[in-house]
Amino acid sequence: MADWAQDTLVVNGARLNYYRTGGDGPPLVLVHGFTDNGLCWTRVAQALESSHDIIMPDLRGHGCSERVSPGSFVDLALDLSGLIAELGLEQPALLGHSLGAGAAARLAALEPECVGSLVLEDPPWHEILPPGEDQRRAAARQSYFQEWAQRLAQLQSLPREEAAAQARAENPNWDETEIQAWVDAKQQLDLAVFEADLRSGGPWWELTLRIACPTLLVTGDPALGAIVTPEVAQEVTRRISHLEVAHIADAGHSIHRDQYAHFIGAVTGFLQANAEGRTVC
Repeated sequence: MADWAQDTLVVNGARLNYYRTGGDGPPLVLVHGFTDNGLCWTRVAQALESSHDIIMPDLRGHGCSERVSPGSFVDLALDLSGLIAELGLEQPALLGHSLGAGAAARLAALEPECVGSLVLEDPPWHEILPPGEDQRRAAARQSYFQEWAQRLAQLQSLPREEAAAQARAENPNWDETEIQAWVDAKQQLDLAVFEADLRSGGPWWELTLRIACPTLLVTGDPALGAIVTPEVAQEVTRRISHLEVAHIADAGHSIHRDQYAHFIGAVTGFLQANAEGRTVC
């Protein structure tokens, strides 16, 4: 990490902070999830930096990047597109988690010529429900997000070590590197992200029809909090022609934290198999 660079650039009128490992390997952009930041990928980047030039942006409202305004609209896929263009990356691989996976998938659908391959860790792709049930789920989700914002406001008021102790108690199987990065991300977070419209894609059942690059979908166990169900994964397989699915047992929504070794194994194998054939964006 001592050799990693930290810099900022202006994309779509916003200042984005990013970290970069450097090196001669092919570019790999790691896109974090909601309320995380770029350095939440530290363990993953350490495992992959010998083979890739890794870029880890902080999304708007997260980490050290531009704050957001309540009610504002942010198209995260366009931010990623701008980052790739500003850095002159040649058709990078994208690895996204949760919200970041949604943004990476949207970019691959909208600008297929700019994405070499795609790894999606439990994207926010829920089962398709009838209108009435979907409205009830939306209401429950809004209530959950309100409670989540309140919990994070309380966490931000704590001394750092007390916040870390709370994170350890809630996630006893996580590596200490993950705990420290998680706490930093939560205490850096602009809570206005809960009131902003952070677009990461349209309905997945439409989006996935437009993804043409090799794609790895990494799924966990819904019983432990993972979003993508086996039924959704099966439907996505039907819609994306070059799709692989890696189901990792005993993992919830944060698969790379819950089952790090299995996650790295799946991602490394996929990236190695799809390292050739990149073109200039």
